[in-house]
Amino acid sequence: MRSDPTCPRCGRAIHAPNLWSSAWQCDAHGPVAPLYPVRNPTLTSLELLIDSAQVPIWLPWPLPAGWVVTGFADGGDDRSGAVAVAVALSGPAPLGGIGEMVIVAEDPGVGLGARLAGLRGPDPGAGFDSGVVHSKLRYAGHDIPLWSIQGGKERAVYVGEALAKWMWFVLSPADTGVLMYELTSMRDLRDRHDGGSTLEPPFGALSPFLTSALRAFPT
Repeated sequence: MRSDPTCPRCGRAIHAPNLWSSAWQCDAHGPVAPLYPVRNPTLTSLELLIDSAQVPIWLPWPLPAGWVVTGFADGGDDRSGAVAVAVALSGPAPLGGIGEMVIVAEDPGVGLGARLAGLRGPDPGAGFDSGVVHSKLRYAGHDIPLWSIQGGKERAVYVGEALAKWMWFVLSPADTGVLMYELTSMRDLRDRHDGGSTLEPPFGALSPFLTSALRAFPT
């Protein structure tokens, strides 16, 4: 059995549905999609997530050299399925050291992406896409434009929209954002059997960035 869920926006304990409300409730943010503890980076975790995900499980493909999947997080209940999914990756940062990347797909209003980005959220905010596009990725023959926005300390944040869901890239430390210029296309891991081959992403140790970011309250 998984541990008790928390608020995806702030990490506070939340109240289970009851006779008066069918939604999980946060004292600070009202009805929320319950966020469960980080899943380990294993094929078993991925298969369980695929079974419940109502949003894409994004993975850059091909992966940058040396990068591996280092954890998953998801928010949603038995009725909704997972309406927010985070995929963590770790690998060599372009400018040296170890980089961390978390890619979030979520329904509007959930707030997991904004929390990881160090924003109050729950969404990117009006006008985030009014300027020049900073990055483009391909999925299923279509371009996904992304805009760089100001995130929390030592984070680079890119956000856009794909398949009517928010797509967030949160990279740490901030100079790992240079990696966005190396990424070209995305895969949705809900369809691991694409083009006659099965995609088995490489897994590494659990991401310290994902676990620490989901323990901390937003500033």
